[in-house]
Amino acid sequence: MSERASATPRTRVTARVRELRFDAGSPALDLVATVGRRPSTPVERLGDHDRLRAWCQGVGLTLRDGEDGHALLGALHELRSAATDVATAAVDGRAPRPESVALLNDLARVEPPVPRLRVDPEGRPGSGTEPLSSAQLLSVVARDLIALVTDPRLRDRLRTCAAEICGMVYLDHVNGNGKPRKWCSMERCGNNAKAARHRHRASASEPDHASSARLPDATAGAAARRRR
Repeated sequence: MSERASATPRTRVTARVRELRFDAGSPALDLVATVGRRPSTPVERLGDHDRLRAWCQGVGLTLRDGEDGHALLGALHELRSAATDVATAAVDGRAPRPESVALLNDLARVEPPVPRLRVDPEGRPGSGTEPLSSAQLLSVVARDLIALVTDPRLRDRLRTCAAEICGMVYLDHVNGNGKPRKWCSMERCGNNAKAARHRHRASASEPDHASSARLPDATAGAAARRRR
């Protein structure tokens, strides 16, 4: 192993790191978040049919029975790459790749089902849609991202998590003091950063404590020499 490789810190890929995230602020950003620790050491969170089903449920989308889950998974991975490019471009103030824009526009051409009003037995209204085909599901996600990056107010609230091993793109909420969030989640990256700062301060103060601990011994030695 080279000196450069051995000096690189290694981070464990825990079960929590592999968890699907549903706190990015929109279905399209939740899709982008299905790759963790981007771009340092990418972790795949949407790798099989079970994860696909869990992700659809988490973002409130229902896939129609009989759809080809394997093909949809591949299409979502392709859409995810384009969505990541477009979302990070919006954060960085640069132009996304033309092929990313073309894919989003192509997928968005499919008309998703219209919303439907539902009323439960207690008379409370709610909304819902019929189960989606794969093309409709992809269209919903593509349209969500297009609406997000083309709305100046929403686009200005896009952030990238400040943690180097995270890089999650999220839609910042408006908090009480009006300050932008630095972390995707205070419970995750925010607390990790606080713990790291605490360890750094504790480590930096150790030499001072050691010097202070040795000081009485040195004073006692000087006093003994004077008595002799």
